[in-house]
Amino acid sequence: MKINILTLFPEYFREALNTSMMRKAQKIRALKIKIYNLRDFGIGPRKQVDDRPYGGGAGMILRVDVMSKALAKIKKENKNTRLILLTPKGRKFDQKEAKRLSKIENLTLICGHYEGFDERIRDLIDEEISIGDYILTGGEPAALVVVDAIVRLVPGVLKKEEAPEEESFSLKDDKGKPLFEYAHYTRPEIFKDRSVPKILLKGNHQKIKEWREERAIEETKKRI
Repeated sequence: MKINILTLFPEYFREALNTSMMRKAQKIRALKIKIYNLRDFGIGPRKQVDDRPYGGGAGMILRVDVMSKALAKIKKENKNTRLILLTPKGRKFDQKEAKRLSKIENLTLICGHYEGFDERIRDLIDEEISIGDYILTGGEPAALVVVDAIVRLVPGVLKKEEAPEEESFSLKDDKGKPLFEYAHYTRPEIFKDRSVPKILLKGNHQKIKEWREERAIEETKKRI
């Protein structure tokens, strides 16, 4: 899988994308990441990428001509890439969306900044995604969330025992509704008078499976 990120702040991603699961995914060649700097496509000696909004108002707006040039370059280097704009107006990103996107060979995540995008930029992209109903300084944190959620679903990145089917939102009840993950325990067996449930210590895998299913249902009912 290849993920391209278009941003004004390439340095934002350097540490995060070379740590933990991201590093492993790239090392085993399950993932390739390329960062494009929007400033490289800016206008004039100052590489301008934004301008004041017509009609007045606060903030600066990213220019459609600059974005068009950047996306043309990305599409030339990445045939059939899916262009995704990270914006509060987009479809809500969840585990189902992560699974869908993890099956796409080439993705391009477009990070905004300043006050927003020229509306005509929406004519250049394939879809919009939002990670929640709140405003961020830019699209960079959202891009990291999307990349992290997608990459761990790419075959080979997680070990078999870390399979995502056993996690929150992948677990389902008998009606197919998503469940939160069941509770986990490790050593010490007793901590401040609170013990690990006895069922987990007995090695009966069928009983443990049933217990975990019950706990997942209970956890979901408590929190929703």
